[in-house]
Amino acid sequence: MAYRIGVDVGGTNTDAAIIDITAADSPSRGVCASSKTPTTVDVTSGIYTAIEGVLAKSQVDKRKILSVAIGTTHFVNAVVEADARRLSKVAVVRLCGPFTRQVPPFADFPPALKAIMGGPVFYLDGGLEIDGREISPLNPSQIKATVESIQRAGIQMVAIVGVFSPLDHAGIHEETCKKMMLDLDPSLSIVCSHAIGGVGLLERENATILNASILNFARRTVRAFCKAMVKLELTCPLFLTQNDGTLTDAATAAEFPIKTFASGPTNSLTGAAFLASLDRGANLAAPETQVLMIDIGGTTSDVCALLPSGFPRQAPNFVEVGGVRTAFSMPEVLSVGLGGGSRVSFDEKTGKVSVGPDSVGHYLTSKALVFGGDVMTATDIVVASGKAQIGDASKVAHISADVVVKARSEIKKIIERTVNRMKVSDLPVTLLLVGGGSIVQMDPLDGVAKCIVPPHHDSANAVGAAIAKVAGEIDVIEILADRDEKAVVAAAQQKAIELAVARGADRTDVKIAQIDKIPLQYVSNKATRLVIKAIGKLAQPDTSSPTASQQSGSIAVDGLDDDVDEPPKQKASADAALSAVKHSAYIDIDAYKPEVRDGVWYISPVDLEFIATGTGVLGTGGGGPSYLQYLECLERLRDPASKGRMRVISPSSLKDSDVCVFGSWYGAPSVSGERIPAGTEIPRAIDYSVKISGQTHFEAVIADEIGGGNGLSSFPTSAHFDIPVVDGDLMGRAYPTMEHGTPYVYGHPLTPCVLADGKGNAGVVLHAESNKRVETMLRSQCVDLGLMAAAAATPLTGDVIRKYAIPNTVSQAWYIGRAIHKARKSKTNIIKAIFDTTPGRLLYTGKIIDVKRDVSRGYTMGQCVVAPLSGDEKDTTMAIENPVVEEERPIVIPFQNEFLYAAYADPTDPDDQSRYEMICTVPDLISILGPDGEAIGSQELRYGLHVSIIAMAAHPLWTGDERGLRVGGPKGFGLDMEWTSIGPYQEPPSVIAEFNVSSSS
Repeated sequence: MAYRIGVDVGGTNTDAAIIDITAADSPSRGVCASSKTPTTVDVTSGIYTAIEGVLAKSQVDKRKILSVAIGTTHFVNAVVEADARRLSKVAVVRLCGPFTRQVPPFADFPPALKAIMGGPVFYLDGGLEIDGREISPLNPSQIKATVESIQRAGIQMVAIVGVFSPLDHAGIHEETCKKMMLDLDPSLSIVCSHAIGGVGLLERENATILNASILNFARRTVRAFCKAMVKLELTCPLFLTQNDGTLTDAATAAEFPIKTFASGPTNSLTGAAFLASLDRGANLAAPETQVLMIDIGGTTSDVCALLPSGFPRQAPNFVEVGGVRTAFSMPEVLSVGLGGGSRVSFDEKTGKVSVGPDSVGHYLTSKALVFGGDVMTATDIVVASGKAQIGDASKVAHISADVVVKARSEIKKIIERTVNRMKVSDLPVTLLLVGGGSIVQMDPLDGVAKCIVPPHHDSANAVGAAIAKVAGEIDVIEILADRDEKAVVAAAQQKAIELAVARGADRTDVKIAQIDKIPLQYVSNKATRLVIKAIGKLAQPDTSSPTASQQSGSIAVDGLDDDVDEPPKQKASADAALSAVKHSAYIDIDAYKPEVRDGVWYISPVDLEFIATGTGVLGTGGGGPSYLQYLECLERLRDPASKGRMRVISPSSLKDSDVCVFGSWYGAPSVSGERIPAGTEIPRAIDYSVKISGQTHFEAVIADEIGGGNGLSSFPTSAHFDIPVVDGDLMGRAYPTMEHGTPYVYGHPLTPCVLADGKGNAGVVLHAESNKRVETMLRSQCVDLGLMAAAAATPLTGDVIRKYAIPNTVSQAWYIGRAIHKARKSKTNIIKAIFDTTPGRLLYTGKIIDVKRDVSRGYTMGQCVVAPLSGDEKDTTMAIENPVVEEERPIVIPFQNEFLYAAYADPTDPDDQSRYEMICTVPDLISILGPDGEAIGSQELRYGLHVSIIAMAAHPLWTGDERGLRVGGPKGFGLDMEWTSIGPYQEPPSVIAEFNVSSSS
């Protein structure tokens, strides 16, 4: 059994390849035959035809086929198309104790998908803290009542989501709950989230819901695949390829179809690397290179980066599928509008030639000039250049040499820019060219050591499926204090190896491909998250065991549906992917006016979206992401009882005797994204702080920091207590500790200070010898409360707020957010739009070339180095035409959660601080923005990101007095340097003042 068949189902074609694994060292890498056939409407008949084709070409005995592996877009299409015929309603069960109610399931689903999938939601006891402690034990009576409710709703599909379940590899709470539910009703189909994704509850839950919704369809589809195997008289096992390039057996794929959503680009990359013999160290131009693959089709080119493990670089943070934010592993793919069918345009007035992004697509063989059409395409340029014999070359003889040269130059620039954006380091590039459109790459590329077009390049995706390996991955948190770290890691590696073997890997070939050690913040016990992946080739079957036909046939027997793959009877509606959270996309931003009546600003969803974007910029790298807080605010607005209760007033409207409270989130971002709050924590902390301080009333709430998620946390508090938010905050940005509040800098008391969690626990610091000591005392309590709690300091009176709060920062966030969304929508300069609202300075435009991090002190310290862009990158790096700073030296941005300073560095040694030229330091605000204007937090920095670095002046409360600089300036962070300013501060405009309408008028 020496042969493996790989199949890749694309939108246009279905490819198949057959490989002799004993001949992998031959020049053809063992590829016996490949075939390409149009993807059929029912998909499975196309798979049958493609496999039949390679079997006929190769004349291989079917009994010698070791396996068939299929990569398919079948399942993801059902979600993207919002096809109600293929999707089911899902009941969601959260094992969370009192937590996570702040943001319910389906909160950010597009309306069309939510209408199809949205079932009942249940919050049950259970779930874990980040250190493995139970939030609460499972409650069998709750589970019984839940099953009865699901039965009454007539729902079969269930998603179980336990807080921090991925950190316990056995998923003990989720699996136990699943068993209890199935004992009560065996007909339920239940998906546990720990088997779907990693830490990040909302994204993992979304992916689990999608998986559960397509489960019935996936089972029918895999049965149909198995039926094709039976029809082909193949008795070998059937596998499907997963997003990370590894195999899963057909039965598992039928239960976890979401793990196959993005297998196509991964198959192309791994197949290209194999065909180019990179796995044997061959064809490399230099020992030290990085490998990129570009798969050029008829319309687009997909680019991936190959990691040393042999698998593609995975996308960071989250991926949207059909408008749903998910966190399952997917390769990072950059798609650009270049392909064999790309239109080539010539402007006779300017002499300019452009290529793409428009394409004739699958009409290439009828519309391109070489095929008798009337559209000049990239393929015509290739033929006119004499680089390929396609169609009738005489039909492109009239294309002038000047147009050919310019078109080739444009193609070269597009590929070079794309390569630069996907590089994972500054090493030279080995570029693998695959796909039917790869002929359009005709010229040497700057920064590319070698271009390789491997044999069978047009079937690389099918080859990638055929050679896919088997993986075992674990994701756990281990306490390393007083333990042998090497022994702990070695034991975890062995668990990953055993998991790979259990899934079908050859034990003699399994190797550890990935080890990530991620220390947790705010802990002193060296708690460390370990993510380890082991990978090995597929083991040969044991011929003494039951035949493979029995293995695959077990899926193929009952319930076959010959019509399963018919196209939807009704096309997905135009709003299928409309986001539930991107409100500004559907309005005229120029015409939009916030509702301000009689000095009170009533908040709308659009306002919240603007403010959320603006708080990211004002977060200066910290403050935590705003997304979850934004979702909670939207949930509050959707509640009819909250109508009009989320509102903002000017600081000047406060009376001296008015009492202003604040409450904020305190703890580790790694917890806030998983153990989503109950929503009761901040009100409870405020209630206690008011009571302990002796106050009997309070009239308003103010944010302690406007930067990041805490900049939005005052709005749900406003709705809860029916009090207004003050247009201002206590920092004017984000800072890492509570002692950085401006009133406390100027002598007003921080204590009594309260911490409260969602379980009713509360702690208080009545008094401390210094504000710095308050911080250390709060931090120790926070660790005990699971590394996430709400904090509230002693309330402040109106006269203190007017004197010591930073005014108009809610307005500032709104104006900045509006400017970014407006510029993005109108394709104008984002940086200029921001500075039209808040004066500042563009410090740098470049690409991140290095990031270092250290959390040994309990908080994140680090440094980011950004280098200049190349000439071609300057034209297209920023999606909106932002200016570029002409500076050849790199810029260094150190951070302690937030960015501390910006300095030009020596290009030969960016770490030599003695040669730094300081540009700007805290307390001035430094923000790093991505191409779309969205702020990039310090936790999101990584090599290759193209960024703009901006700075804005701090309020005089920070810079006009030695007390402010002592706490919020460089020396407050242990830096031996003086404050360096970018210029004078200008008070932000007020939304209330600009848009106020008097009822009397």
